[in-house]
Amino acid sequence: MDIFKPIQIFSDFITYDVFRIIPHSYWGDTINFFIYDVIKIGLLLVVINYVMAIIRYYFPMEKVRNILTKRRWFGLDYLFAALLGMITPFCSCSSIPLFIGFMGAGIPLGVTFAFLISSPLINESSLYLFPAMFGMKVTIIYNILGISIAMLGGMLIQKLSVEKYVKPELLKFKSRQQIEAENGGNSLTWKKLIKYFWKDGMVITKNVFPYVILGVSIGALIHGFVPASLVEKYLSMKTWWTIPLATLLGSPLYANSVSVIPVMEALVGKGVPLGTALSFMTAIVTVSIPELMILKKVMRWQLLAIFLGITIIGIMIMGYLFNIIL
Repeated sequence: MDIFKPIQIFSDFITYDVFRIIPHSYWGDTINFFIYDVIKIGLLLVVINYVMAIIRYYFPMEKVRNILTKRRWFGLDYLFAALLGMITPFCSCSSIPLFIGFMGAGIPLGVTFAFLISSPLINESSLYLFPAMFGMKVTIIYNILGISIAMLGGMLIQKLSVEKYVKPELLKFKSRQQIEAENGGNSLTWKKLIKYFWKDGMVITKNVFPYVILGVSIGALIHGFVPASLVEKYLSMKTWWTIPLATLLGSPLYANSVSVIPVMEALVGKGVPLGTALSFMTAIVTVSIPELMILKKVMRWQLLAIFLGITIIGIMIMGYLFNIIL
């Protein structure tokens, strides 16, 4: 059963009965697509960010640090960090507070970057939306490649010994103990906890939602207006420069992966190779101007450039591989 069916019925009613737009016209498809996705993604964001506020509050940061620094993991610590990225919020900016917390807790820098790369790249959408849209084969390959890129990127950053480029004075993480200290040293009551989780989750939701609207708008316009012939002529070409172009075009933008998937689905539906569309999507959710501006507050430009270079190269490799094997 489609749990979002009521949203589709509502968007059809608004588009065709209230606005009286002709069904299957350019504007009809665009407006219908926009209303449906904005409502659906908005609801998902509220629920997911509320759950993540709970996880952030109860996360045992000190225990994680001790486990990762006092034992030899032979690379499994990078795998653990990459897998942990799967359960964090969809967008890159939402994962930064936890990333900062990792660094502030003394967790190795390479491990924290494995998490930062993985968090937006491999997430809930790639697990439960990809199978329905692109099939299980694409889902498995995408997630394996994403985890591999996150692990290798983290390992490379650790080998480069770039800790000197981190700004330790800005690494502040508000732990559960600090929150309780603000409450007079007492544990928060359930009523206060519910209010705190809601407030914390809504901070992220309010910051992200405008970019959700932007991402859905792009997807709606592509869905409704972009001629298939134009896409097939320019974006469907399997030449070496299409992957770098898609990656560079996506990098300045910012949205969570759920809002970008409609864009990607529309591009694939118009004939763009899957690898090219994936490069565009992963660039948007993994590197963005807002994310880089926030990260610049906790690290110097040298480390930021290394992170950006590793991530972009990894995205392009993923795109090339998908265009070759599929």
